[in-house]
Amino acid sequence: MPDARDASPYDALLLLSFGGPEGPDDVVPFLENVTRGRGIPKERLKEVGQHYFRFGGVSPINEHNRALLAALRKDFAEHGLDLPVYWGNRNWAPYLTDTLREMADAGHRRILTLATSAYASYSGCRQYRENLADALATLEAEGLEPPRIDKLRHYFNHPGFVEPMAEGLVKSLADLPEEVRAGAHIAFTTHSIPHTTADTSGPVEGHGDGGAYLRQHLDVARVIAETVREKTGVDHPWRLVYQSRSGAPHIPWLEPDICDHLEESHNAGVPAVVMAPIGFVSDHMEVLYDLDTEATAKAGELGLPVRRSATVGDDPRFAAAVRDLVLERAAVERGQRVTPCALGTLGPSHHVCPVGCCPGRTPKPAAAGADSPYA
Repeated sequence: MPDARDASPYDALLLLSFGGPEGPDDVVPFLENVTRGRGIPKERLKEVGQHYFRFGGVSPINEHNRALLAALRKDFAEHGLDLPVYWGNRNWAPYLTDTLREMADAGHRRILTLATSAYASYSGCRQYRENLADALATLEAEGLEPPRIDKLRHYFNHPGFVEPMAEGLVKSLADLPEEVRAGAHIAFTTHSIPHTTADTSGPVEGHGDGGAYLRQHLDVARVIAETVREKTGVDHPWRLVYQSRSGAPHIPWLEPDICDHLEESHNAGVPAVVMAPIGFVSDHMEVLYDLDTEATAKAGELGLPVRRSATVGDDPRFAAAVRDLVLERAAVERGQRVTPCALGTLGPSHHVCPVGCCPGRTPKPAAAGADSPYA
């Protein structure tokens, strides 16, 4: 275990997230930020924004990030880790560029970044790295010296991420009516992405057949399902399914959709389903709407009992996992040997994204990787 107090050479941690509207007037401008460059009409954005308007125009993601920020600061302080934690978003205030400017003005020169996405994919990793490069380029144009930024490795299989989800799944199974509990199936859910994006996720040598995105989710699902079996004595059948598709209908995306899966399960005589959103860090809009609202309504139409298990959110074990990841990466940067924590069969992810990892449709500069222009 690395020294619990030594984060050198790093002098700050950046919590980097997607962002979300915090009132009705924010919804369309937020969606314009998300879809910038795609030419989507404002009227269409208003239609899409109905998901947010249904909840008062407020996305829960910012409040969840505030809670995680507080949990990280509390954990660091309690363990003697003197590392300030900042927060910046891709698509809404506090904006990433503004936060990095604040950090640079405060004198921070070596920054670690925690993205609120645990798995390898373009939108979950590379796009955040492109956002970092854009922000650093802005600071450079303003005459500021850009700090060096590194990104924490993918934490999909870290015990502090996996174990809270397994515990939440056991609780959700216990909440089902006793007569359907033993026969319940588990639907592990994550964000659907295009097949082409999944196939090119992760390092180049692993591209094809769903890439790292699919392999990582399947490995986590197996670990959690096995943990549930050990804790309950019941081997619940499970499947990885998808939600939140947002692309053009002619482009193949990962399937089946959670609602289609619920209907298939009901038709097959499955007595109950627990939806476990392993692809998400917190209960943000895609969890609240796509699972708690849309999928739950579908299950109600079918007469199929369902429950939805918890995401990790600001669980203290997740905060401790982030501390572990920070110390691990710091020790590696100092040239020390470490034994990274990882469950399942895939082992710990790479510390530095290699060239060609999770490419986008259009090549863009990306920070915090082997091809970073700000190394």
